[in-house]
Amino acid sequence: MAVQNFAQLMELAQQQGPKTVAVAAAAQETVLLAVNEAEERGIADVILIGDRPKIESIGHDNGVNLGRLEIIHEPDPIQAARQTMRLINEGRAQIAMKGTIQTADFLRAVLDRKIGLRAGRLLSHVAAFDIPGLDRLLLISDAGVVVAPTLEQKADIVRNAIDVAHRLGVVQPKVALLAATETVNPKIPATVDAAALSKMADRKQIVGGIVDGPLTLDNAISRTSAAIKGVESPVAGQADVLIAPDIEAGNILAKGIIYFAQAYMAGIIVGAQAPIILPSRSDTHEAKLIAIAMCVVFA
Repeated sequence: MAVQNFAQLMELAQQQGPKTVAVAAAAQETVLLAVNEAEERGIADVILIGDRPKIESIGHDNGVNLGRLEIIHEPDPIQAARQTMRLINEGRAQIAMKGTIQTADFLRAVLDRKIGLRAGRLLSHVAAFDIPGLDRLLLISDAGVVVAPTLEQKADIVRNAIDVAHRLGVVQPKVALLAATETVNPKIPATVDAAALSKMADRKQIVGGIVDGPLTLDNAISRTSAAIKGVESPVAGQADVLIAPDIEAGNILAKGIIYFAQAYMAGIIVGAQAPIILPSRSDTHEAKLIAIAMCVVFA
């Protein structure tokens, strides 16, 4: 059965966990609250890499029981990120998480050819949304990693998102390739790419889901809109996955859903040897907890 909301996602993570999360530069309040709750719920075991005195001080101030958590003292954030990658490669951890370290520095460690987590596939961000009034989780990609994807990169973004949907129990996810219009217009490159990706799926170059586009957002999620516009598509009005044409569109769409629809989001990076949590500085500890649960299910 497909996971329909984050409550069900947490239950599934409890069934499949615990997995070990290694956190780079872990001296952050929301991070410590999230990993503490993940451990209490039996979702994850935790290794904290960072400045031990700062971690202990923040933990004490927020009532976090650090006695159960392994702490590796490494005050240099860059070295903490590299140590996180080593723990994954040694098999001591299955999930990597960013704490108080610049995203570029963390990703540099992820992509390091000697100690990183390269797996020969494009890394992309997949965000899951629990939206009030929607009867399913909605996945959006890529809203956080690939800035201006090529056609080849978009194909990998679709494949990665389908993989995540499968782990969430969606057997044949319906994937909508978003654009500003549902017709192919050579002046709008996103529509041309969407048409090419749809044909790639028809020819089994992309498998595991039903892929169609170009589709506008309203046609992708509203059967009424699709019917009014005469859009005939196996995805229209039923999309499980929305593929944005670029990072700007994806990021704006994701934040619009969070702030206008009061939805909850969990975002992870896939395509590496292990799932990666790259939270925003503004993410609550609840959002980080859900991201941990999503990684546990995916790992």
